[in-house]
Amino acid sequence: MMLGYFEDLIAGVEAKLQATPPGEPRARKTFVLETAKLGARLYSENSRVAWCGVVVPFDLMHAMGVTSCFAEFVGAMLASTGTASPMLEVAEDAGYGTDGCSYHRAVTGAALQRMMPEPDFLIGTTAPCSGGLAAIENLSRVFKKDMFVLHIPPQGGDEAIGFIADQLRRLVEFVGEHTGTPLDPARLRDAIDKSNQARELLVETYQLAQTVPSPARSRDLVNFGIVVALLAGSDAGVEVARAYRDEFAARVAAEQAGVPGERLRLLWIQNRIQFKHDLDELLVSEHRAAIVVDELNDITWDAVDPDDPFTGMARRILSVPFCTGTDHRIQSLQRLAKDYRVDGAINPCHWGCRQGSGTRGLVEAGLKRAGVPVLNLEVDCIDTRSFAPGQLRTRIEAFLEMLTERRQTIGQA
Repeated sequence: MMLGYFEDLIAGVEAKLQATPPGEPRARKTFVLETAKLGARLYSENSRVAWCGVVVPFDLMHAMGVTSCFAEFVGAMLASTGTASPMLEVAEDAGYGTDGCSYHRAVTGAALQRMMPEPDFLIGTTAPCSGGLAAIENLSRVFKKDMFVLHIPPQGGDEAIGFIADQLRRLVEFVGEHTGTPLDPARLRDAIDKSNQARELLVETYQLAQTVPSPARSRDLVNFGIVVALLAGSDAGVEVARAYRDEFAARVAAEQAGVPGERLRLLWIQNRIQFKHDLDELLVSEHRAAIVVDELNDITWDAVDPDDPFTGMARRILSVPFCTGTDHRIQSLQRLAKDYRVDGAINPCHWGCRQGSGTRGLVEAGLKRAGVPVLNLEVDCIDTRSFAPGQLRTRIEAFLEMLTERRQTIGQA
């Protein structure tokens, strides 16, 4: 089913791109197309496949000829196609509790139903969440495949960087043993070069998105930062990043707002809601509120030195705010709020997620210190069964009205 979904998606997006006149938006379509191609490779029988944790260096996997993806990707795809609920029920019937993350339960249900492709091996990571590692461990048992665990210390520093770099070297040996193909240093250098190219383009893209009004349309950067990492080290990653940079630059030059008549600027914390809903339309059409930045759309690392790639990749992993203490994450959110000049933040507080629900109070307090109000929403980003659109609409409208009054008061001061 999923292979057919991705193949149909590829055909549909390619047709839309061919029909798009010059100068019309193409970046989002390009991103969706390359994501769909990745999905098709995962579900084909011609690829070496690895299911991974979120912060695995996917450019390294690309250099070793492995089609890799974090397992939560499938949960999001199931939700977007309206097929997550049956997979959640399969997992729950098998004994998995409903108090856990629905991304992982949906993936588990899909694996039990053999709707996920069989991997050649798996790579778990101890960050950003223990639930993700547990999901990879479950998949390892379901598919009876070997698993490598990448341990990420909760604190940074040179010792932690060296520790992770040594593990990455062992990971290369593990992958080589399971594919029969050792790492080609020339391929790794090429992958690192492409990652660095994409990084520079994304830095420019995000700087352009900070413009007032922002050039980003309401759906342009949905799920972008976390998913574009899957294209790291490839020509596709560079192409997608350049498409966004060029499109945003053109809009800024033309003084074209992504949300016409932009009134409010919002920071979206952690995950977007993955299934279809009308809350985005509420923000844009009724309140002209633009989500100008998602927490996961950020570059927190320096370019990787191709002469010392494992140290550079280790630094990159540790730079991700979800991989270290909550204080680091709060500082990152405060920086984003300042750089993007946001009026407020929305936190979906994804059910069963320690990063979402578990840190809601700390995140709210941290942004309050930066002068940014936060709306905490009790919502499951995957499971439609616990979605209450009427209640959410009422709370969002009240929050936006408060932000509008607050902005007017500040403007009059």
